[in-house]
Amino acid sequence: MAHWVSAAFGRMRLGILGVAVALSIAACGSVGVGSGPSQGPTSANPPPGSGTANTPPVISGTPADHVIAGQTYSFTPDASDADGDALTFTITNQPDWATFDASTGQLSGTPTAANAGTFANIQITVSDGQDSAALAAFSVDVLTPLTITGSPTTQLVAGTNYSFVPSTDGSAATLTFAVQNLPPWASFDTSTGELSGTASQAGTFAGIVISVTDGAQTAALPAFTVTVTAPNQGNDPPTISGHPATGVVAGNAYVFTPAAADPNGNPLTFSIQNQPVWASFNPASGTLSGTPTSGQAGTYSNIVISVSDGKLSASLAPFSIKVTAPLTIAGNPATQVVAGKSYSFQPTTNAPAGSVTFSIKNRPAWATFSASSGMLSGTPATAQAGSFAGIVISVSNGVQTVSLPTFTIKVVAPLAISGTPPTAVVAGKGYSFQPTTNAPSGTALTFSIQNKPSWASFSSSTGLLSGTPASNQTGSYSNIGISVSDGTQSSALAAFSITVKSADSTPTISGNPPASVNVGSNYSFTPKASDPNGNSLTFSIQNKPAWASFSTASGSLTGTPAAASAGSYSNIIISVSNGTASAALAPFSIKVNQVSNGSATLTWTPVTENTNGTVLTNLAGYNVHYGTSPNSMNTVVQLDNPSLTTYVVGNLASGTWYFGVAAYTSAGTEGVVSNVGSKTIP
Repeated sequence: MAHWVSAAFGRMRLGILGVAVALSIAACGSVGVGSGPSQGPTSANPPPGSGTANTPPVISGTPADHVIAGQTYSFTPDASDADGDALTFTITNQPDWATFDASTGQLSGTPTAANAGTFANIQITVSDGQDSAALAAFSVDVLTPLTITGSPTTQLVAGTNYSFVPSTDGSAATLTFAVQNLPPWASFDTSTGELSGTASQAGTFAGIVISVTDGAQTAALPAFTVTVTAPNQGNDPPTISGHPATGVVAGNAYVFTPAAADPNGNPLTFSIQNQPVWASFNPASGTLSGTPTSGQAGTYSNIVISVSDGKLSASLAPFSIKVTAPLTIAGNPATQVVAGKSYSFQPTTNAPAGSVTFSIKNRPAWATFSASSGMLSGTPATAQAGSFAGIVISVSNGVQTVSLPTFTIKVVAPLAISGTPPTAVVAGKGYSFQPTTNAPSGTALTFSIQNKPSWASFSSSTGLLSGTPASNQTGSYSNIGISVSDGTQSSALAAFSITVKSADSTPTISGNPPASVNVGSNYSFTPKASDPNGNSLTFSIQNKPAWASFSTASGSLTGTPAAASAGSYSNIIISVSNGTASAALAPFSIKVNQVSNGSATLTWTPVTENTNGTVLTNLAGYNVHYGTSPNSMNTVVQLDNPSLTTYVVGNLASGTWYFGVAAYTSAGTEGVVSNVGSKTIP
């Protein structure tokens, strides 16, 4: 509740024609007496930050887009600030194998083979504390070290076929092979690395080097020499060639038959060393075949197939066959994620850790993927809402490749519920509120409620809260909560209350009507009234003075009595009604005083601020109090113009009169009367 205090006036000016009165408004929005007219206006200090505009920093640089596992990666951007401000750096989507220096922006680290994969959407930002700038988002591919192996044949007879294909290991999908010191009788395949041909001339062909590159790294075999000897005129050795498969999946058939010939047309027989237990061998054709079981998984090494014409023989290079269990991949990736929330899915396989490589097609732009673990993860932004279709995750052990079924990830905006429920209803009147959501049309939603009023019903399909409270259900229904869920996420309105008001609530009326007016002077009084249910109000009056008029819309009683109207007008009653109930002021009287010749002019300093220095916003006017005793100034003139600073009190009879002024607010509350001035009328 507001309170009212008074303080001493700064000064009082008394003259033959009038009294000077200064007023101000006290704290708490109440009216009281403050300093006099010598008090000047206050002003606020100018706001800070009125200097020149800040210049944003700049950042540049081209980070390397790949690094080989086991080698060091390092990138430091160039950044500057035209204002010389101190700079700090931040990073998003930092690779887990790297460290980041917030003072220099340096991104560095040494990934391992387990980190192989693409680390996408990395972004480095610099800030001067007010503005910022960022590099374009970039990716870093961690590549496994590229290797090349194999044991090329180094001796053959002129006129026989030669063939050698190296083996490679690496994470790149595309490889390019090269050769140095290619024998003139041989050809070279840059896509497979095969060195082949028919040795048409005898001799020594040295310094042969076969290398491979994936565009980022290069590996090479040690230099080797191929010696071609002239054929033996008495008996030439047979030849044998072929490329046996080096792997087979358990349960699948393995078959390899080498190609063999004898320059002299001699019959040939074949033999084998280190024959796998699950395979059979045909000495007439050299065919190695069989179907291994899952229990026979493993590597069968140093297998050698030879051919003989009875005198001379030739052999294939030793080779290995790896029997692997059928490779499997499994998992049920989530098909929906809320923007701003993290997404993570990792498939499972039956292969030993580190023995397989994962790949992905149609990776979402907001996600990263690990080729070593198959982990797909990321946090989409609201701007990336939508469907990301055709995603396929595969795994390979170098022999076989299997894939998950194609799937789609839908990025949905965070579910939101909104609305402003009415907080009051009159008993007997209908109440209705239905919230809205941002869910797309057709989305299956379920609404729920907490602390539902007993008089209301609630729809779980639409969120509609409705009902008509009875007259015995008045009161406050608090902490009502309405929420919505789409099965994946939920959102709730802020808790609210509903007040059920009585249908016949009585309005209120207040005010202090002036008790007197002089003949020829204006009389004005307007009561304050309100209705708890906000109903429209109508005013009425009993025993209205004949010289006055009355407004049924505002309750204002106004008029200027003539000399013939001098006298007392008693038992005046002003009432207000909301159509159902009414309230009235206490009966009051108005004394119309006969005109006298004396007058006094009062002036005062306009009220502009509260005594605590805050700006006054609810000044409504002034009341002038006067009478023939400083302790009995019972005549009051209400001035409903807050801009007035002077008033002439007329019709004063002979004698000494005492005057005071009090300000009042729009709430109808009056402050303490100011210091008292006086004037003697002859």
